[in-house]
Amino acid sequence: MTGKLRALAGSSIVHVLFAFLAMGGWAFFANRMHPMPRPLIAGLVQGVLSGCLTLFLKSAVEALSRRFSGLMRLWAPPLIACLSSATILIAIHALSGTPEILKTIAVPLLVSSSYAAIYNYSIYARLRNHEG
Repeated sequence: MTGKLRALAGSSIVHVLFAFLAMGGWAFFANRMHPMPRPLIAGLVQGVLSGCLTLFLKSAVEALSRRFSGLMRLWAPPLIACLSSATILIAIHALSGTPEILKTIAVPLLVSSSYAAIYNYSIYARLRNHEG
């Protein structure tokens, strides 16, 4: 059973579905005081965005970390990923009419930025140990 659980935990589909449900649920909650269908639309939009960002964030951080060296490799990739994610989230939520944009994106942006920073640090540390 441990092998199956490990495979499930490593599955991209599971990660995307979890992001969709968790962050879409958060967006629904953040917009709950507005009349339907606004909370539902915000939840669906955020769920899809979180699923897509989850799928591409790892690859983006890896690609960006190859473009920088020294200390810039430590801070530039997660900063660029965070600013890009924020821009995408704000723009699409504004276009979809989400009433509580800042509340809606606060948790997903915090989670994705934390992931980008931690994952990038692991790349930075591995490359620094390999180079030095």
